[in-house]
Amino acid sequence: MSNDSEAIHGVLATNERSMNTSNADLAASCYTADGIFMPTTLPTAAGKELRTAYANIFAAIRLKVTFSVDELVIAGNDTAYALTRSNGEVTILATGSTNPEANREMFIFRREAGGWKIARYMFNKAA
Repeated sequence: MSNDSEAIHGVLATNERSMNTSNADLAASCYTADGIFMPTTLPTAAGKELRTAYANIFAAIRLKVTFSVDELVIAGNDTAYALTRSNGEVTILATGSTNPEANREMFIFRREAGGWKIARYMFNKAA
């Protein structure tokens, strides 16, 4: 595995950890300053809105998921993308109900001075 691949896998692992610990600050730290998050059924969040978007999500649900990388492509010196799957459980905090959770994700990464970060992230429910 190349250094770039290892670094991107590290960002994905940090992102997974932020989801499983409901840590909005950690989630937002995975993104570029102009990063965009496009969650299913929720508004798109960009840049400084990222932390609030994640905090709102984590106020409503708790996740216990594992990400699997299906494809990782380093497309250039400063651009990469990954297709992933996540599987696990989601707990709805308002009701306490726990349900299976499965999504397909697309990440676009950009290398910045501090290393690789998420530039764009979108997910939808697995069929």
